[in-house]
Amino acid sequence: MAADNHIRNPIEWSSDQLRNANVALGRTGHAIVGDDVVRHGAPPSVRRIGMADLGDALRRGIDDFGAYRTDVIFVCLIYPVAGLILAQLAFGAEMLPILFPLASGFALVGPVAAVGLYEMSRRRELGEQVGWVDAFAVLRSPAFGAIVVLGIILFLILAIWLGTAYAIYDATMGPEPPASLGSFISDVFTTNAGWQMIVWGIGVGFLFALLVLTISVVSFPMLLDRDVGLATAMATSAKAVWTNPVPMAAWGLIVAGALVLGSIPALLGLIFVMPILGHATWHLYRKLVAPPY
Repeated sequence: MAADNHIRNPIEWSSDQLRNANVALGRTGHAIVGDDVVRHGAPPSVRRIGMADLGDALRRGIDDFGAYRTDVIFVCLIYPVAGLILAQLAFGAEMLPILFPLASGFALVGPVAAVGLYEMSRRRELGEQVGWVDAFAVLRSPAFGAIVVLGIILFLILAIWLGTAYAIYDATMGPEPPASLGSFISDVFTTNAGWQMIVWGIGVGFLFALLVLTISVVSFPMLLDRDVGLATAMATSAKAVWTNPVPMAAWGLIVAGALVLGSIPALLGLIFVMPILGHATWHLYRKLVAPPY
């Protein structure tokens, strides 16, 4: 009788790898495109919300954080650590002009970092036992391929923002790099060129933040919750923003303000800010998008 386990020849091994790759591509393609019935059926229904709904979402986010604070603090330690590493790299490379754009860039990629928190809130909503390990359950989600693609899009937007921010510095205060952190801060707030950089930076940065808010505020939670595909999730997110311009603008300001506060001191506040915002975003999604039944 032939042995069940045998050394495969190169042709067998190559065939298995191609088969596995085909399965992986098929799953990724399905995650991006979504279910045929959902894709060709009625689009997800978006609700109108008010300012009170934002407060309720935040309260629910704080409640989730209180229930799993030890677990989410462990998961969220990566945010300040990553931020401090990036800041050190910026100092070492004499890239002080992009230090603030880099810090503000947390708002652009924050939805990616919070995916595990959405999953924890989703499981708690279902009445399941939740621990920090469940934050990584998204790796097994059928929508993981779409989540990765959307994450890549956000990181590309971050890269474009950093390049744009440096171009603004070069056009206003550059092209020479600052001599030191102290002289750079002084020049920013005491010179005409510095104020030009501030005005242009805030204006252009607002457009980048608006773009990310529009395509992602609902997308990541929705991909975890439903088999809709990336295009439908992004379209629903954009519709949610267009339908609720004032509440969503307020939500963007809340997120931006909380991230600024969380950056003090030394980004350590992000250990608390990020999980609260992440959990609250899940509950905001529940308020914005009606269930499919």
